[in-house]
Amino acid sequence: MRIGIGFDVHRLEKGEKMIIGGVEIPAEKGLKGHSDADVLTHALMDSILGALGLGDIGQHFPDNDDKYKGISSLKLLEIVKTYLEREDYSVENIDMVIMAERPRMAPFLAGMKKNYAEILEIPETRINIKATTTEKLGFLGREEGIAAQVVVLLNKNK
Repeated sequence: MRIGIGFDVHRLEKGEKMIIGGVEIPAEKGLKGHSDADVLTHALMDSILGALGLGDIGQHFPDNDDKYKGISSLKLLEIVKTYLEREDYSVENIDMVIMAERPRMAPFLAGMKKNYAEILEIPETRINIKATTTEKLGFLGREEGIAAQVVVLLNKNK
């Protein structure tokens, strides 16, 4: 078994889309980034890459490479899935947390879970996604950005 942790933050800006877990969420501000700025998927990919000992998403999908400009992070997760297969590991379980004051995430969590289960080819019951606020503290509380943290447990295939 291997365990990995991932963390990501993206700035909130007017005029940007908010995509989290591959789900577009209606909001006044969206997430700014080179790709679609999907903070949760970025943290998930980093956790998987970390568990595999393969660095981080910046090494695999650099933000100065135009081929990743505006790309769906779910497409990048599909590539990370091939690394799991190459190393002969599978996902045992994932625990995720989204940190944001707004918008309310609860209505969108099931769609996020479905997206990840389909790409990683695991049951939705192996994925837990929760959301929290920071009680208006710090840059998250001031609604300057959104953060996500993910822990993944991988099993070596037999």
